[in-house]
Amino acid sequence: MDILQRRGAYPVPAGASAVLGVEFSGVVEALGDHHDNTTLKVGQHVLGLVYGGAYAEYVVVSYRMLIHKPSTLSWVQAAALPEAWITAIQALHRVLEFVPGRSILWHAGASGVSVAGIQLARRAGASRVFATAGSDEKCRFIVHRLGADAAFNYKTSDWAAAVREATDGQGVDYLVDFVGGGDYFNKNLDVCARDARIVMLGLLGGPKVPDANISQILAKRIRIEGSTLRSRDEDYQGWLRDKLETYLPDFEAGRLEVIIDKALPWEQVQDAHKHMEEAQNSGKIVCTIS
Repeated sequence: MDILQRRGAYPVPAGASAVLGVEFSGVVEALGDHHDNTTLKVGQHVLGLVYGGAYAEYVVVSYRMLIHKPSTLSWVQAAALPEAWITAIQALHRVLEFVPGRSILWHAGASGVSVAGIQLARRAGASRVFATAGSDEKCRFIVHRLGADAAFNYKTSDWAAAVREATDGQGVDYLVDFVGGGDYFNKNLDVCARDARIVMLGLLGGPKVPDANISQILAKRIRIEGSTLRSRDEDYQGWLRDKLETYLPDFEAGRLEVIIDKALPWEQVQDAHKHMEEAQNSGKIVCTIS
């Protein structure tokens, strides 16, 4: 999202800061009007989500979107938590309405959202968790570090055939897609089980689908839904924030992990963007301000 906004390809919500960044961690510096409605106090350590402007030393944020920072998380881990984990929660619980005992496939398995989602799916009782990624190293990371049942290198293998084989031809019940266009659309339909649900969170493969065959949507009763986070109102985002807060004991106990690929001083933000554009990361990239 930050890269797309930098390129002018991601519209900023009305009234939001044009400065990049939507997630952060920090110390409460001051309280605004109506602070009697919150338990927050000046000096408390928090993490949070904003509609824009988090690439900054100070940020104005709604009380509703702040969470007390667990002492077990570093500042870097806390800053990496809100957007990716809230997006994963949105996909898994709000859109897909995940039911325990069913299988799920996450594309872009080493991205921040999927790193969160794979762990959340396991925690929520998925029968099997699969993922795709662009290197064997990332696939090993997804299986051995995140606990997925299998991960498939989309650059060197037919990932759709591999998913069908891994599920004995049954396909997966849920699919989280960041790719959208190209040949992924038809392959997504190929790997869906009957009554499967797909949520589209991105269009990394472009907005067009050549030679689309939509017959499987009807035959398998597949439900496809697109979803975004940043354009949602505060009530919607607040529900997700509350859901994230219920997972804090899991982070404190080590059952869930915020995985950092790289932390850089904010003077090196261009290097951070380049690293992300080259899809080199497994986990989150964080810039620190000192």
